[in-house]
Amino acid sequence: MTVEAPQLRVSILTGFPRMFEGPFLDGMLRVARESGRVEFRIVNLRDFTDDPHRSIDDYPYGGGPGMILKVEPTVRGLESLPPPLREKREVVLLTPQGETLTQARVRRLVETGDVVLMLGRYKGIDERVRSFVTREISIGDYILSGAEPAALVLADAMARLVPGVLGAQESAEGDSFERQILDSSYYTRPEEFRGMRVPEVLLSGHHAKIAEARRRDALERTLRRRPDLLENAELTKKEETWLRSLGWSGR
Repeated sequence: MTVEAPQLRVSILTGFPRMFEGPFLDGMLRVARESGRVEFRIVNLRDFTDDPHRSIDDYPYGGGPGMILKVEPTVRGLESLPPPLREKREVVLLTPQGETLTQARVRRLVETGDVVLMLGRYKGIDERVRSFVTREISIGDYILSGAEPAALVLADAMARLVPGVLGAQESAEGDSFERQILDSSYYTRPEEFRGMRVPEVLLSGHHAKIAEARRRDALERTLRRRPDLLENAELTKKEETWLRSLGWSGR
C-alpha cells in the first residue's frame, strides 16, 4: 500500500552512489521506500564537477598527506535538491567531529521530515562546506574510509521510526535506547534447547508478571553492560532500591 506523499525524505550526497544500490533493495530500507512513506534520494556529487575526470577531491592548501573533499560539487549537489517537504530541513554532516548519534537525536531528525546527509570522505572536507550544515553527527569513535556506511546506519534508524514502516510500532518503542535502557532478553520455540529452558514466567500467560520480569531483566542487563545509561533513565524508587541491592551505586 502506498501513501500520497512521503512522511520523510532522506537525501544522500555521495561520490560513491553504487554503495547504496544493494542496501536499498532489502530489509527495512526497501520496505520504507516501497511503502512510499520514506523517499530516498541518492545524489552523485560527480554530476556536479567541472573537470573531465569528475574529481570530487583535491590536494589540501598548505600541503600535507591525504585528499580533501571539494566544496563546489558538495554545495552544488545540495542546491540541486527540491524544496523541503515541510518548512524545515536538517543538513547533517557525518563526521568524526560531530555529536554522537543517539536514539533521541534520530527521533528529532525524523520529526524534521526532510534530512540531507553530507558524507565526509578522504582526509577531510573543505571547511567551507560547514557553513551549509545545520548539524554534525558521528556514529562512534572509530575510523571508516568514508561516511557511506554511517549514512546507511542513520537512514535505517530514521526509516524505522516513520509510522507505518514497521509492522508493529510497539516493537520499535521497546527497543534498546528507545526507553533509555537496554532491551530485555527474548525467547522463542522450542521451550528447551540442550538443557536451556525458557523462563517459566514467560510461559505463564500472566501479562503483568511478564512485563515486570522483562523490565527487571532489562534493568539488570543495563546495569551489567551499560550502567552509564541508568544515570538518566526513568526509575521508580522500588527499582532504584532493587538496583542498589545488585551493586548499583545510584545517582
